[in-house]
Amino acid sequence: MAQLTEQDILSAHGDDYMNADQMEFFKERLLQMQQELISNADATTNHLQEQEATPDPADRATLEEEYALELRTRDRERKLLQKIQSTLKKIEDGSYGYCEDTGEPIGVKRLLARPTATLTVEAQERRERMKKQFAD
Repeated sequence: MAQLTEQDILSAHGDDYMNADQMEFFKERLLQMQQELISNADATTNHLQEQEATPDPADRATLEEEYALELRTRDRERKLLQKIQSTLKKIEDGSYGYCEDTGEPIGVKRLLARPTATLTVEAQERRERMKKQFAD
């Protein structure tokens, strides 16, 4: 069968939620994201290894700031990579697309926007309100 598109996913009927084709669609999307993050990490590694020492202190400071920013970005991507791998396991065990708190469907619109989502919008908002309440 042909690969589903985002439009196919959005136009699917509610009783068809997270069927095999939809699971395959999200699995492919997550695998693409994973490959992109791994490529970015490899590029950063190569970039950092290729740099030469710069005698000018201002140039060196600029380079160090660029490295720090790049490393922070890669750290965020590393965390996203862990989420992607966890999400791929959910696809394998059939629990993908359902809220960890309520068990309700997360919804394809939310999953298209954030394929690693583990909560419905309502459950996420509830968690954020609780977090804010206890942070004050």
